[in-house]
Amino acid sequence: MPDEDVRLKLLENWLQECLPQLFPDQCPRALAQAPLISASSDASFRRYFRWQGEPSSLIVMDAPPPQENCRPFVNVAELLATAGLNVPKILAQDLDRGFLLLNDLGNKTYLDVINSDNADGLFEDAIQALLALQQLPVGGDLPSYDEALLRRELQLFPDWYVQRHLNREFTEEQLALWQRVSQLLIDSALAQPKVLVHRDYMPRNLMISEPNPGVLDFQDAVYGPVTYDITCLFKDAFLSWPEARVRTWLERYWNLAREQGIAVQADFEDFYRASDLMGVQRHLKVIGIFSRICHRDGKPKYVADVPRFFAYIEAVLERRPELAELAELLNSLKTAVQEPA
Repeated sequence: MPDEDVRLKLLENWLQECLPQLFPDQCPRALAQAPLISASSDASFRRYFRWQGEPSSLIVMDAPPPQENCRPFVNVAELLATAGLNVPKILAQDLDRGFLLLNDLGNKTYLDVINSDNADGLFEDAIQALLALQQLPVGGDLPSYDEALLRRELQLFPDWYVQRHLNREFTEEQLALWQRVSQLLIDSALAQPKVLVHRDYMPRNLMISEPNPGVLDFQDAVYGPVTYDITCLFKDAFLSWPEARVRTWLERYWNLAREQGIAVQADFEDFYRASDLMGVQRHLKVIGIFSRICHRDGKPKYVADVPRFFAYIEAVLERRPELAELAELLNSLKTAVQEPA
């Protein structure tokens, strides 16, 4: 029997132990008969199942140790709940085995329903939730987006996209370009005001829920640059928006943030530049991550979205002359790909 099927059986047994405690008035046999169906999986090793019973449906998370650790999810969920965010409630937990039982925030993500007509309203809700998150105090037990973390993330691009996916090595000249660009992006990120950062605040992790949105996948939260999450929201892995519309949404967020006392850059153009550079750092990281998921984890579908992130970067390069060396580097990589290895 495959390992994951063994875990699924263990998960089902654990669930049957939990359900009578949650629903003491329900017939145990009826609880056992309710179906457990796959809800979703993601780029990590986590899997989610939906238990559909009466009087409600629940979500069961399977996060197999040692690849995954449920404790950050539990801790950050408690923190975000104090800000009034609609995050899953932890109904039962077995942290040693990597099992969590959660309330169900719904079965439709923003990604499932968002379009050009409803985007303004949905993003307004997402902005309001993000502002609540960013008003939480900085300085708790979470890690910070320090130089070491930013550098490790950027290193995913040469390690996994250039070396593994393109089967290339940086030349001495390319390496020098990369080092200068990396330092520019790191310095920009570290110079920004610091807030709580979700790190994957995007439509796939926002649920159509009440109150809206339900917020998921926050276990990697850190304290870091104020532009990170709002940039992530509009520069998604799975859908793109016109640059003019993104600028309007960013300006809406910036105005609200200033009104609510969140430390953003005093001038919008400075904020917009910081958002652009923060986005480039994230886009390079994600290109590396998607390449790693393909070549290390055997999930090739994610590299299909790599061109979207290069398109985001190219749009920024057109208006940010300070990133001219990155444009030079990427052009040299394109030329190298067209030549024999």
